[in-house]
Formats: sequence, structure tokens, C-alpha cells
Amino acid sequence: MTAEAAALRRALAERIAEKVSLADPAWRVAVEAIPRECFLGAAVFRPNGSSWEPVRRVESGEEAWMRLAYSDETWVTQVEGIRAADAAVSLVGNPTSSSTLPSLVVRMLEVAGIRDGDKVLEIGTGTGYSTAILCHRLGEENVTSIEYDAGIARQAAENLGAAGYAPNLVVGDGLLGHKEGAEYDAVIATCAVRHIPVPWLWQVRDGGSITTAVGGWLPASGLVRLALADDDIASGRFTGDRISYMLARPHERPPHPVFHRYEGETRRSRLDPHLTDDWTGGFVAQLAAPSAELMTAGDNVILRDIATGSQAWTEATKDGWIVHQHGPLRLWDQVEGALMAWREAGSPDQSAFGITVAADLTQTVWAENPEGPSWRLPA
Repeated sequence: MTAEAAALRRALAERIAEKVSLADPAWRVAVEAIPRECFLGAAVFRPNGSSWEPVRRVESGEEAWMRLAYSDETWVTQVEGIRAADAAVSLVGNPTSSSTLPSLVVRMLEVAGIRDGDKVLEIGTGTGYSTAILCHRLGEENVTSIEYDAGIARQAAENLGAAGYAPNLVVGDGLLGHKEGAEYDAVIATCAVRHIPVPWLWQVRDGGSITTAVGGWLPASGLVRLALADDDIASGRFTGDRISYMLARPHERPPHPVFHRYEGETRRSRLDPHLTDDWTGGFVAQLAAPSAELMTAGDNVILRDIATGSQAWTEATKDGWIVHQHGPLRLWDQVEGALMAWREAGSPDQSAFGITVAADLTQTVWAENPEGPSWRLPA
């Protein structure tokens, strides 16, 4: 399959170049060189209704498996801590590790502005595919990658070895970074975070960068590149890319009891709650209620605050919407006010937003410019 695999890699690189509009041809060269099949193991999960069905290489046949490997798709490799290779039947639950679609891997590296000779810390080794892309471009001696899950880290090391790479691999909490290897020119996270971890800021050189997805429990997320200035202030704008990464495990929503709706105080909503369905609208709502999760029941929208137990739920009427709010926070008041301000500003897309991390480490997301409407990220 060597010639066929090489052709599939070239075809994948061509699709990515068309999709991402590559400014740096080195990433295309890396995609053409890295055997992605080495990073998928013996099986992956594919969605099947509300469950995850294992797809095994030995059962699929080599030709079908290679086409799967070189599709520009995210392949889930672990669900609720169970590897696809170890799953005898379909599973219900949340993915806990995956091989991210290659075009997103390349897009993040482009956004990060990686240059030859840069020293990079990757947060989230996963299968090791993105690590291999970095190694091909920068040399394995310039790449450190940290993985939270020890089992995933062992498999990634095997995958990278099979592909011919031996970067510095670390098992640990990526939110703490890896100070032994600092200072880095760039930190790149392949998971989302609710706020920028302070150790990343300490471990990046002045003028260096942090590229990550900022997400939450609503869930909504945005890709951002922060540059660290010599005055210890980091700032940058969101790219506007519609991406979705798993939250870093320490930032995941904690377990909670079964939801029960309370009548609470009732009033008429001043806007359609389905503005939260909009990519940027959902992001704005999350900024306004950073510890809330979003649920739906039919056409109704439900918000529940994890920290306080406060809740808000909407109900359609013949001429609009009413909202019920219960608990110490008026969640819908917060979300509604932010969404109305966003709409009055012309509903700008996510690329109009940015983040500033001040010298005192407060983290603020702002709209249009740092003096515009702003929201603090949760600590």
C-alpha cells in the first residue's frame, strides 16, 4: 500500500490546502509525509445515532481503512475512558480522546505562526498525529508534548515511534505546562480551556504566543492566538473559525444531579432565546453566564448555573417567549443583556472579539476593542 498511501496523503494535503488556504507550504509538506494510519491504532469510533460504534481495521479491509485514515475527519479513539480497540459493542457517552481532523490541526499551526527553529509546547498529545506534524517541521528536539491520560500517552509514544519520531513526551496536567523545558516560543493546545492557564503565560518568552480554543459548558468556543508582550500583558483576537475541541479534563463540567425545573419568577423575554443557537450568539451567552450549562427541551432553552444551582428556562407562547428564573442569579437577565448589546452592535462575528490578560492576571474578553463591552473569564 506504500504508493497508494502516498497518493492518499497527497490528496489529503491538496484538500487541506484548498480548505485552509495555506500561507506556509511547510505544513503541506508535513501532511504529505506523515502516515496518519499509524496514529489511529486498530480501531476508531464512529457515531451511530446516540452511540459510538467501534470500526476495526481488520474488519474494514486495508483499502477502506486507508481511505478512512486520509479523510479530513475527526476520528474518536476513546469514549468515557474506553479505547475503541477495547470496545466489544457500541458505547453511549462522551468522547474523551480523538484524532482531530487534519485541516483543523494545520489551521491551528497556521494561526500560531510557527516558524523554523521555534521551540513549541503542545498541550494534549492525543494520538500523536499533530505532534508528528510539528516534529516534521521543527525537528523533534524542538517539540515537547504533554498528555493528561497515561494510557493515551503510552499509545501516542508507540504511534510516534512507528512513524519515526521521538519528541519529548510528558505525562501530566497540561494546564500546568512543562516548566523544565521553558521558555517556549509557542504554546499550542489541542483541547479547549475555560481560561488561559497562568503557567502557560510564565513559560512563554516575551514575544511568544499561546494558541488555544477558549470554551465552556454552554458549550461554545473560539480559537484565539495571544501574543505575550514584554510588559507581561498578553492579548489577541479570535479568528472566527468554527471549531470545537474537547475541554481539558480539569476544566470539564463537574457531575451534577438530575435537573428539575422550578417555576421561579416569570417575565416576558425581550428576545428569541434561539439566538443562543448562533455560533457567536452562543459564545456571547457563555461569556455572560460562564458557569452555566445549556440544555433544550423541545423548543425551549434551559440554562442551569453549575456554581449556584440557579436556573432559567424559556417557554414559547403564541406571541413570543416567557422566561422562568430561579435561584440567586438571574441567568436570563445576564444572557439577555449581553445578547441585546451584541445585536445592537450589529451582531458582529466572533472575529470582532479579543482577549486581554493583564499583568495582574485578570482575563477579559472584549468586543470590537479593549474599551468596548467586556466580560471576565472564570478563574
